[in-house]
Amino acid sequence: MDDQTKLELEAATFRRLRDHLMNRTDVQNIDLMILSGFCRNCLSRWYLEAAQAKGVAMDKDEARETVYGMPYAEWKDKYQPPATEAQKAAYAKADKAD
Repeated sequence: MDDQTKLELEAATFRRLRDHLMNRTDVQNIDLMILSGFCRNCLSRWYLEAAQAKGVAMDKDEARETVYGMPYAEWKDKYQPPATEAQKAAYAKADKAD
């Protein structure tokens, strides 16, 4: 496979993951962190870091909007309830496992 095709496939895969997470608003970031060690905020941070590495002017809010599909505060108000005690405990346990 040539480099351009690989790049295009990787970009398409990222967009599909991003779109999937936009549609799965029932999946909470804390649950993603517990199970996988990353969440939407991590994706937006990685996106921002990649933009900065390429010299693209972008801030944290713009990166988050790319991943969330709307301003982060709006998404949080609509879809993110406070973490439960069980989620907090599971996160603390998973964080110590790293």
